Amino acid sequence: MGIGEVTEQLDWTGRNVTVAGLGVSGIPAARVLHGLGAVVTVVNDGDDERSRAQAAALEAEGITVRLGDGETLPSGTELIVTTPGWRPDKPLFTAAAEAGVEIWGDVELAWRLRGPDAAPWLAVTGTNGKTTTVRMLASILEAAGLRTAAVGNIGVSLLDAVLGEERYDVLAVELSSYQLHWAPSVAAHSAAVLNLAPDHLDWHGSMEAYAADKGRIYEGNRIACVYNVADKATEDLVVEADVEEGCRAIGFTLGTPGPSQLGVVEGILVDRAFVPNRQKNAQELAEVADVQPPAPHNIANALAAAALARAFGVDAKAVRDGLRAFRPDPHRIELVEEVQGVTYVDDSKATNTHAAEASLAAYDPIVWIAGGLAKGATFDELVEKSAKRLRGAVLIGADRALIREALARHAPEVPVVDLDRTDTGAMSEAVREAARMARPGDTVLLAPACASMDMFTNYNKRGEAFADAVRALAATGDA
Repeated sequence: MGIGEVTEQLDWTGRNVTVAGLGVSGIPAARVLHGLGAVVTVVNDGDDERSRAQAAALEAEGITVRLGDGETLPSGTELIVTTPGWRPDKPLFTAAAEAGVEIWGDVELAWRLRGPDAAPWLAVTGTNGKTTTVRMLASILEAAGLRTAAVGNIGVSLLDAVLGEERYDVLAVELSSYQLHWAPSVAAHSAAVLNLAPDHLDWHGSMEAYAADKGRIYEGNRIACVYNVADKATEDLVVEADVEEGCRAIGFTLGTPGPSQLGVVEGILVDRAFVPNRQKNAQELAEVADVQPPAPHNIANALAAAALARAFGVDAKAVRDGLRAFRPDPHRIELVEEVQGVTYVDDSKATNTHAAEASLAAYDPIVWIAGGLAKGATFDELVEKSAKRLRGAVLIGADRALIREALARHAPEVPVVDLDRTDTGAMSEAVREAARMARPGDTVLLAPACASMDMFTNYNKRGEAFADAVRALAATGDA
């Protein structure tokens, strides 16, 4: 059987399977396995009111749940299926390794449960841009008349997509580094790594381990491994991957593309990879203006999505139509309002320095609202690269001092407002302070470069607070 073909269907009857973790992936996995005849035990670190309610619902269906102890391997376990967030160094997994017990993630489980007519996967990972690229890809595939869905770390769960009644022609799959770590046999039709920058190093242990997990997405690819020409680390992962014979390396670039690349020529997205005589020919796909917003990193996302779609045989018109129809999710370079000649942009999803750098590169001049939980990040490189674009900065959140110190070192001329408060009302004050710094033609940009949980439930709530504050500013004219 070749790599990427549908695996032999397993007999789950009576198999003792431990599911590690309740939540959005653990509960469906437990139910699916129980329905297939496995003897399922769910273990969970937490023992709070929500966990007890979830446990009661599962136990009513005949599934054993053990709360408050996610460390000990249940006796007789033959397989562990883990939720993505559980770290590899947990004692449960150490005990499993010592006992010779395999560990799968929910993505691996979905892969193993595919039927004989399973839809191929077009897979995307990267430090930033995954969700946008996968949704762009799904839009392009839909424009081509294909039955598809955005699945994985986004939208429809992979288990639902694989086991549900709806039949798909192809799936656009977002995969995180956590998911890829626990997915040893997944082999996509084609896959892309958008970029690599330090992130989640506390989970992976090192940048090398993080990159290696990202690189798993290329293993077993059949048609195309799509990489970022501007990020050599992504090309290195292609070189290291074990792919099927004939699988091609396809680059995307914001510059003029070479053979076997997609790129940009005079405002046109062009393909020199999936065309006859690619040494001399290129196919126009869309205009830069067809991509919203047309920020450089978003054009890169569009090129990656187009490369995967073209690898699947989608024509140029569908690429254009799909990109035109696509609109990004909220809090991703989202225009909120223009107030007295100043543009206010919400990129609350920029939760790390790599994402913030891409966002800052899209505007000039900028009053930057930043800060939150740094997650071990440093900010010197980000500030150094962006300093010339900054009119001013307003800092919020628990780790704002790290950004303030980087600004003092690399952009001492940039005025900084340091808001010494971490309550949610700080955002309104931040917007007012930014408005006082800004001049007509400037952009006030929320690109925090940090996580949000010190002040907000999640980045969505942070973005909503920013948007509410901007609209209040517009209503009063107090700028």
